Amino acid sequence: MTIRVGVLGAAGRMGSAVCNAVHADPELELVGAVDAMTSGMSLATVGGPDVGLTVASDVGALAAAEVVVDFTVASAARANIPRVADMGLHAVIGTTGLTEDDLETFGRLFTASNCLVAANFAISAVLMMRFAELASPFFDTAEIVEYHHNAKIDAPSGTAIATAERMAAASSSWAPDPTQKEVLPGARGGKGPGGVRIHGVRMQGMLAHQEVIFGAEGQTLILRQDSYDRSSFMPGVLLAVKRIAAHPGLTLGLDSILGI
Repeated sequence: MTIRVGVLGAAGRMGSAVCNAVHADPELELVGAVDAMTSGMSLATVGGPDVGLTVASDVGALAAAEVVVDFTVASAARANIPRVADMGLHAVIGTTGLTEDDLETFGRLFTASNCLVAANFAISAVLMMRFAELASPFFDTAEIVEYHHNAKIDAPSGTAIATAERMAAASSSWAPDPTQKEVLPGARGGKGPGGVRIHGVRMQGMLAHQEVIFGAEGQTLILRQDSYDRSSFMPGVLLAVKRIAAHPGLTLGLDSILGI
């Protein structure tokens, strides 16, 4: 039995990659695609597979799906995801910029179906965040440097914030920042959860990369994860689509999906 999947943001780079990955998976069936910017166009015309689907403008077009994958923007997700919950469909969300209030709302709404929100679907990135969490109690200082393509509109990335949150939860004994004067404002990056400094790079030639740098007396540890192509996110997305039905309510991150 195949799982029927609909995609929000189907004409975006991530959305079209999801459409193609779903179509290529024999356990899944792509049954709907929504993108307000390209509604009325053939899905194949905007980079998706040639499956005879027309891109719709309204989430109601995904009623035949069992799972809806959302890679849009936060404002669109706030409008669309409550409707997905009302329709009794499961949601797999990779949209960044969602707030704690958004997550609380989703948690209240998904009672008849389930919802997963992940900052990053690359399995290597999930492991990097877990390793950073494990390392945190053993170091005095830590900083995060995240690198993304120049079309990413938010900074720092959701992955960097999620990493800092997990590090802060794992250790509350970080050494104070010794900097007394920033010659250039912002040179020390943004102060993230737990006081962990986060530096964001936006540059042509990048896709999605992150370093977590730990320091203690006489030693450093650097954890680095690189996604060179959007295909790196697809195994995690497909795994979430296949397993979301077994994870009631709201799930944050891929950790429980992966069993780590």
